[in-house]
Amino acid sequence: MTPNSTTTESHSTETNWAVEYDVEPIRIRDPVAEALGVLEPGDPFVITYRDVVQEAGHSCPTASGAYRITQLGLDALYPDDLPVRSDIEVLAPGPRDDATYGVMSRIISYVTGATEADGFGGLGDGVGDRRNLLVFDAFDPETADPTFRFRRTDTGETVEVTYHVSEVPDGGPAMGNLRRILDGSASEDQRAAFAEAWHGRVQQVLTDDSLFAVRTVDD
Repeated sequence: MTPNSTTTESHSTETNWAVEYDVEPIRIRDPVAEALGVLEPGDPFVITYRDVVQEAGHSCPTASGAYRITQLGLDALYPDDLPVRSDIEVLAPGPRDDATYGVMSRIISYVTGATEADGFGGLGDGVGDRRNLLVFDAFDPETADPTFRFRRTDTGETVEVTYHVSEVPDGGPAMGNLRRILDGSASEDQRAAFAEAWHGRVQQVLTDDSLFAVRTVDD
């Protein structure tokens, strides 16, 4: 189909979301998208938490924590400008197959574009190259809480974001309804109570900055 074709692209039915999330989107430029005319020069992709939920396939304190880690890290690295894919290196202290770092890194990679050696190699002379920008076992953290570092490859500036996941509320007795939901024995009231408790925890992660610590890392 040519750009001037009058045929319209078909769209699937819009997802009927059962929950609304209150959190700002992440705006990030992509030089490849700009070069190929997907975006106007200087315009960003706008990535919402809903986008992350669709990428992960679920919403939970880990997914929301990864979203906020990324958002806070990019805000700290780019206080006056939009972040740019291919200019952001992501460092994780744990291995790729770690239950926490593996899941979180996929979400962070989705937003930042940072990948390992199998990622997109860029256009022409490497414009937009994202390879080797996601590094595991990269540093020794000072805490057991999930921690990531974000480094600007153009300036060398680095920030570290720690997620105090142990301080996220446990959700109370309603969390025990998950087993009944999974085996099909839960009542509608039990389902509703679980959903309220579960998504309440997610929303707190998305809005409570006290659950995160951001600091500049000196070389």
